[in-house]
Amino acid sequence: MNRQPADVGMSVDEVDTPALLVDLDAFERNVEKMASFCSESGVRLRAHAKTHKSPDIAKFQIARGAVGICCQKVSEAEAMVDGGVNDVLVSNEVVGGRKIDRLAALAGRARIGVCVDDAGNIADLDRAAGSAGVKIEVLVEVDVGAGRCGVAPGEEAVVLALRVADSANLEFAGLQAYQGSAQHIRKFGARRNTIEQSIAKTRDTVDRIAAAGLRCETIAGAGTGTYRFEAGSGVYNELQCGSYIFMDADYGRIDLEHRSGNDEFGNALFVCTTVMSKARSGLAVCDAGLKAHSVDSGMPLVRGRTGLEYTGASDEHGQIKDPDDSLELGERLWLVPGHCDPTVNLHDWLVGIRNGVVEVLWPISARGMMF
Repeated sequence: MNRQPADVGMSVDEVDTPALLVDLDAFERNVEKMASFCSESGVRLRAHAKTHKSPDIAKFQIARGAVGICCQKVSEAEAMVDGGVNDVLVSNEVVGGRKIDRLAALAGRARIGVCVDDAGNIADLDRAAGSAGVKIEVLVEVDVGAGRCGVAPGEEAVVLALRVADSANLEFAGLQAYQGSAQHIRKFGARRNTIEQSIAKTRDTVDRIAAAGLRCETIAGAGTGTYRFEAGSGVYNELQCGSYIFMDADYGRIDLEHRSGNDEFGNALFVCTTVMSKARSGLAVCDAGLKAHSVDSGMPLVRGRTGLEYTGASDEHGQIKDPDDSLELGERLWLVPGHCDPTVNLHDWLVGIRNGVVEVLWPISARGMMF
């Protein structure tokens, strides 16, 4: 049974906790601001669905200008297509016969792309696409500094691009050049300099591929922490921002002097929690612990309440420092999660709130889709 924490029309104070709330006004402002920025900058937005894992939100973003969405796993892509999204890039490598066969089958239902950084993987994708009678779009991933997936920029990328282009059932679509480790660099100047290095590597690779006779239709990357740099580079033409729709406490910690546009986006995602114990002076215990939100990027912030600090979490409990003993048993708090993406993956529903009333419930259809 997938029980809902709320019903449309009820007061936010009636929502069962812990619950994942979306401030719809803030969410819609965030979506519109990024859409307007991309339109004015002449770049495409392929919004990253790993943030929300919701086909409903993906379709909302597409209706407001996104060309499609990207996600990280085949099962996420399946959930998106099942939910009515027809343009999906798996912005990751897909390895293993069963996963590749599922990806090829999905390409019979929607426009599907995938990333590669290995010649053998290209051959496997080509065989699966041929067996399924489909074409799969392929981006060659280059490591522009994150030290994760991707071949070295330059000639290694050219070799793979040519191999993709020579494959009977694959279409070379361009480059994936995402610098993920730069997104949360605290200082504006350090983050800008890091991305400038990535841009230079990407530009050189695009030029080398062009010299080999191929065109990069898509040069993709960028995230919420760096999107302005890639958009203004004259190289990137497709942004893959995700967290901007919700934001989180860790994004709020970057660029204390120069926000680089991140102050355009407000917190829209909250974990609503209830004080379940006030047995000791100076301490409150709430019902939102590790199973309700992710603390990998730091503890959540208590929204709108000075003097209160969320200090620790166990499976089902959260500790809140309450030096003035201002909290009462049963009182509700809204927490700004430390890291929005994995927090969403812990819940089944997003509860949309406007003017203190539940307006919509979105199932998190791709929750747990990691395969």
